[in-house]
Amino acid sequence: MNASHILKQLMNQVGGSQNQQQGYGNNAGQSQGQQQGGGLADMVGGLVSQFTGGQGQGQGQKQGQSGGGLDVASLLGGGALGMLLGTKRGRSMGGSALKYGAIASIGMLAYKAWQNRGDGQPEQQGQPMEQLQGSDQEQRSTALLQAMIMAARADGHIDDQERSLITEQIGQLGADDEMNRWVQQQLQAPLDAHALAAQADSPQAAREMYLISVAVVDDQNAMERAWLDQLGSALGLEPELCAELERQAAGQ
Repeated sequence: MNASHILKQLMNQVGGSQNQQQGYGNNAGQSQGQQQGGGLADMVGGLVSQFTGGQGQGQGQKQGQSGGGLDVASLLGGGALGMLLGTKRGRSMGGSALKYGAIASIGMLAYKAWQNRGDGQPEQQGQPMEQLQGSDQEQRSTALLQAMIMAARADGHIDDQERSLITEQIGQLGADDEMNRWVQQQLQAPLDAHALAAQADSPQAAREMYLISVAVVDDQNAMERAWLDQLGSALGLEPELCAELERQAAGQ
């Protein structure tokens, strides 16, 4: 199953033009907590200005074009991640742009949250996503994709047609047969925070799984807020650390 390849493509959808030449995992040699480029806020701000315009116009819009609100699918070019997040009916980017941008720097931000609020020794925490390779990268990618799909389903809004479209988009990213079957299973499996939390192989993995879930959900929606609370508890994250992860996702 090529989960790491799919997650790379999804992260690049968020990173846009600023990630295209950096690639995936090229920051492995950077010190932990160091930001790439001008930082997350600058990266997402550039994306928002690049895609400003009417809803649903996709990648072809010209920078500086004026228009109405911007939905998730428009920002991400109608790709697989845009399709997944676009199932949140009626939702526009607005103040959530930074949250979605957090997906592009998931490991860095999760580690930073631990630095701000956590305790324990760094060697006990596990490596950030961006520093993993081989089977470890594949395992973490699978866990993060699963967390993302579960979070997107938390409000119960993904119907059969949307499942089909998401599967099609994932296939266009180069998913192999095993990956396609796995995505179908995740789109239909019961929402189980404890089963999902069991996929975390380290405290760092747990933080990243929570953070990527925060990036997907609308915490003003009662069902989605409840899912976040269940997942944080199942992952064994202290409420203060969950709050810090949410602040990191919001760019605060």
